[in-house]
Amino acid sequence: MLNALETLNRVFEAGIAITALSLFIRALTFNLRDRVSRAFVMILACVMVSFSGEAVSGAAGQVTSQEFWLQFQWIGTIFLPAAYLHFSDALLETTGRPSRGRRRFLVRLTYGISGAFILTLPTDLLVGPLVVDGIPVAHLARTWLSWVFTFYYALVMVLAAQTIWRARERTVLSASHRRMTYLLGGSAALAVGSYPFLFLGSEFAAANPVMFMLLAALGNVLVFYALIAMAYATAFFGVAWPDRVVRSRLLKWLLRGPVAVFAVLAIIPLVSQTAALLNTRDTVVLPILVVLSVLLIEHLITIAAPIWERWLFADSEDRDFQLLQSLQERALTSGDLRQFLEAVLAAVCDRFQTRTAFVAALDNLEVELVVQVGDKDVLGDQEKQAELSQVAKNGRSPQEIFAWGDFWVMLLHAPEDNEVLGLLGVFRETKGKLTEDQKDGLATLSDRAALALDDRRQQQIVLQSLQALSPRVERFQRQRAAARYNQREVLADPFEIKNSDLSKWVKDALSHYWGGPKLTDSPLRGLRVVQEAMAEHDGNPANAMRAILREAIERNRPEGESRLNAEWMLYNLLELKFLQGRKVRDVARRLAMSEADLYRKQRVAVESVANVLLEMEKDVRDDGERIRDGEKTIPLGN
Repeated sequence: MLNALETLNRVFEAGIAITALSLFIRALTFNLRDRVSRAFVMILACVMVSFSGEAVSGAAGQVTSQEFWLQFQWIGTIFLPAAYLHFSDALLETTGRPSRGRRRFLVRLTYGISGAFILTLPTDLLVGPLVVDGIPVAHLARTWLSWVFTFYYALVMVLAAQTIWRARERTVLSASHRRMTYLLGGSAALAVGSYPFLFLGSEFAAANPVMFMLLAALGNVLVFYALIAMAYATAFFGVAWPDRVVRSRLLKWLLRGPVAVFAVLAIIPLVSQTAALLNTRDTVVLPILVVLSVLLIEHLITIAAPIWERWLFADSEDRDFQLLQSLQERALTSGDLRQFLEAVLAAVCDRFQTRTAFVAALDNLEVELVVQVGDKDVLGDQEKQAELSQVAKNGRSPQEIFAWGDFWVMLLHAPEDNEVLGLLGVFRETKGKLTEDQKDGLATLSDRAALALDDRRQQQIVLQSLQALSPRVERFQRQRAAARYNQREVLADPFEIKNSDLSKWVKDALSHYWGGPKLTDSPLRGLRVVQEAMAEHDGNPANAMRAILREAIERNRPEGESRLNAEWMLYNLLELKFLQGRKVRDVARRLAMSEADLYRKQRVAVESVANVLLEMEKDVRDDGERIRDGEKTIPLGN
């Protein structure tokens, strides 16, 4: 019984260490810019070090190795109080109560005290030598300084809990208040469960080994749940994602990471029994069990994902969530459109016993070839395209087939409004008239092609609307996320931009000036000046961004003719580097400067463009305010 409990505790300790490591990597990946998340990273690091040291010490065979790993465990335990106080201070600051200097000083002081305790680890001041024959397991002996550290540990944890309580009381939103409760309860359980009580309660453990191991197992379970609760509540800090996205991503991360690893660790004790049952060696059974368990767990997660994602969200969100979930599967991409139209053209060619056919779309009465089968030149030169465009402009009736050059052509009309969307053409192998069977077949297949083009057109309208809406939604989500724990943020200007962020966004957008995600997905799209430019460029975000950036650069152009002097330095750099897309070496040689000096000048030039963008944005907002004020003063009779 005692050996089974000891093994179970080692599995729990390893599972907690792995969970802390996984959450540590996640925090470093997603929301490290937020101060609460950075402080929680420190807690995760301490828990990871503490429980990994305890888990490995139980598996170490030599006395020196056991003593080393138990001392390694104490590194995390020593720094945990300072990390907790740091975390509580960040929470209180997030709720709108920044430190006036005292809390920050206290956090630095606790880190200094913890560092001083660390220096005593190589000696026997803080912890004594290893008690090899300790019951139920080997542990380090305590010293007089151990009691001092225990008092320090408890005092700092109480101060941290008090600060977290203050932060909890400052929250008004029910969801934020509930998450603060998770942090308060989870931090208390994690603080108590992370302390090595065998270090102090060795007499009780020796007298009641089974009871102590049961309590240790219960404590490890509480620590695991406390760690998950704190990670869940902290995941909402520093991100502008909707709550459903935060929950979904965190759950997937935990299921595919710590839960899967923990399940694999749980089956390791079964290796010996399985090997004996199969009359083979442990080294043969172990990899088989590990591989099978990983495959089974990943398969179950994939099957259960749609179920638990629907269960996570409220009923009011269920319909919207299902629509968003199925949108990716239902969307008709350009590749899907070409694939379907190729199948239609193959059927057309089979019906007309020819090898060449095409489908062309009409965009502002300009003919654009969408898909073609065969090797003949379909549209030819611009004169032919203009002729075909004129034919489409004249607007023939649906189901009417006419000859155009070497092709039979039928206009593709939208099913609802009868608008001409494109043309379907098939090569005329013979100059005779079409049979009724060929006409009926071409009409049927043309309807299929017209339906595909119409669906694609409707989706493009929706996508353009989403592109125009996405910057506004992003601003709303950022403001909503900021107001989760500090209600004053609701009154903050959602358009307020830091100069450092704006310069970075401008540099990223300029680096992809001629195409790329940093241009089309830039946060600069949230600026009102960019929104107005998108309306002037038919909702095309790339063209709108290029127009605004070019205008901002042109406003940096000095008066007069272009010259290679100091006055024109910044403008020439911007034009050569970004507008013309030349390499750094070529630009530096053209401007007669070193590459290092070029990068310094480039930083100044980008900041100048960012300042101009701010001025342009301010002008647009002021114009909008004047228009609204003017509208308010217009008499009703006018």
